[in-house]
Amino acid sequence: MYGNMQGMMQKMQKMQKEMEKAQRNIEESLFEATDTNQLVKVQVNGKKELTELHIEEALVDPEDIDMLQDLVLATVNDALSQVDAETEQKMGKFTKGLNLPF
Repeated sequence: MYGNMQGMMQKMQKMQKEMEKAQRNIEESLFEATDTNQLVKVQVNGKKELTELHIEEALVDPEDIDMLQDLVLATVNDALSQVDAETEQKMGKFTKGLNLPF
């Protein structure tokens, strides 16, 4: 029984190291999103920090700030959802079938 428990602990430690490596990989990745008209481009890192924002000059209309704000928000949220998808894909394999309460 002791040997079985030791083997289980080794497997858990290995899985923890693999999870940490996968998390670091995600955090070091960059995710880009652009609106359909290519007017707003954003880049976020895997920590969900906005690292780059580019707005085409043609989009800047002092009379229509609301549209610009909506477009930037939608594009940033698109990039952030890419981080979530990548995290789920890479980290989900570690928790699959564990029936964890979170």
